[in-house]
Amino acid sequence: MGAPKLRRVSTRLGELDCQVVEGLPEGKSPELAVVLCHGFGAPAGDLVPMAAQLLAMHPPLAQRVRFILPGAPLSLADRGMPTGRSWFPIPDAILLGQMRDWPAFAKEVPPGLPAARRALMSVVAAVSAATKLPYSKIVLGGFSQGGMVTTDVALRLEECPAGLCILSGTLIAEPEWRQKAKARQGLPVFQGHGRYDPLLPFATAEHLRDTLVQEGLSVDFFPFDGQHTIDDEEQERMAAFLKARLGS
Repeated sequence: MGAPKLRRVSTRLGELDCQVVEGLPEGKSPELAVVLCHGFGAPAGDLVPMAAQLLAMHPPLAQRVRFILPGAPLSLADRGMPTGRSWFPIPDAILLGQMRDWPAFAKEVPPGLPAARRALMSVVAAVSAATKLPYSKIVLGGFSQGGMVTTDVALRLEECPAGLCILSGTLIAEPEWRQKAKARQGLPVFQGHGRYDPLLPFATAEHLRDTLVQEGLSVDFFPFDGQHTIDDEEQERMAAFLKARLGS
């Protein structure tokens, strides 16, 4: 079987501009939707190549899965990043790799998170309406800050999503997340993180993993020998995770 022929469409879903990537035959509805969010400072379409690669790794996914890639609501043009976007402000200490008090940071609700949550929830609702898929057939995921906001949303939706993919994310709003996670018993989570991440240290990823496991979520944790990036084998594992969410 050759590489799937993919289509990319720009559209507005809920409050955000999104890129849609799929290889579905014309007229066919997806069986699974994946809402994948980029990290702080990245352009809106940063993860479009990754979505295409995930579909190419398992061509049957391209026949059944639609990727939706929202652009974060905040522009970083005033910080010298004309195409950079942000879900919510990040402390300079993190961006400079100088954050020291991670336990305190993990307990905070970052300013701007509630607005980002509302915007992403509007995207998820619009995806469900457009595809006729229940939330139980929608996977949420993201890289770095995108992993933070998708974790926050996955724990708060009125219905449990199909799965959650956290790529180089970290724990925030810990008291709220612990409370919300109690209603997410058994939620499948794929979490990957580089052992040498200088921005969001590996220990913070382990803290996030342990928190979710303690509250009853099912976490497949994949450490890799890298920094703040997305690893090739991590993508392979994520593709397998999505294939498992499709079922037979």
